[in-house]
Amino acid sequence: MLRVENVTKIFNRGSVNEMKALDNISLYLEEGEFVTVIGGNGAGKSTLLNCIAGVYEIDAGRITLGGIDITYAPEYKRSMYIGRVFQNPLDGTAFDMTIEENLAIAYAKGKPRGLRPGITRAEAALFREKLALLGLGLEDRMKEKAGRLSGGQRQALTLLMATITKPFLLLLDEHTAALDPVTAKKVLELTDRIVKEQKLSTIMVTHNMKAALDYGTRTIMMHEGRIIMDLDSRQKKEATVEWLIEQFSRRSGTDFDNDRMLLG
Repeated sequence: MLRVENVTKIFNRGSVNEMKALDNISLYLEEGEFVTVIGGNGAGKSTLLNCIAGVYEIDAGRITLGGIDITYAPEYKRSMYIGRVFQNPLDGTAFDMTIEENLAIAYAKGKPRGLRPGITRAEAALFREKLALLGLGLEDRMKEKAGRLSGGQRQALTLLMATITKPFLLLLDEHTAALDPVTAKKVLELTDRIVKEQKLSTIMVTHNMKAALDYGTRTIMMHEGRIIMDLDSRQKKEATVEWLIEQFSRRSGTDFDNDRMLLG
């Protein structure tokens, strides 16, 4: 379904600050796979997602999605096939638009535009039904502006926007990192439910090692732009955070010292 083949991304090429963020990396996702991605700071996790989404142009390699070669497709074209939720809750919604207006924009993605009422009754009913599934009471606040929502509510809304029309691929870039632990757990549980119900192909970058093992069907660990470990569902069930830390040190040749991931 998703094929990332021998992809390299270099920042500041030819300068003293040149950095190889992705080093000939390959990753394959089958339809419906939910991959969690972990690694220390600078491992290339977010760069990988941004290259898949088209934010960054790659220096070498090939990316295909659903059999479509998107290697050189611009970001706006890839967004027709890819749903995204970002780390900052402010990035996924238009704060000065209402909840239902935000959903209407997401729902219209990829559909032909014409002259018609902004939000039809059928669409409003659909939005209310989808919001009710979040269990946050947002279905009774559809006329409220998104800027009045809490961080967790905005992430839940962004997640719904990213999946209201089923994407080929869902990209989650540390989407609970800015939330408090209780809210983060609720958003992760909501994410897991939506991904399972819609059988979404998903890549979730997380700083939380335990969450990486608890959620998804596969876990990969990155270091210096390379994948140094790839665990299937059976291996995930048997793994512990302590074992992951031990494996990181053994496979990378460096000590694991990312406090953010340990505290997560």
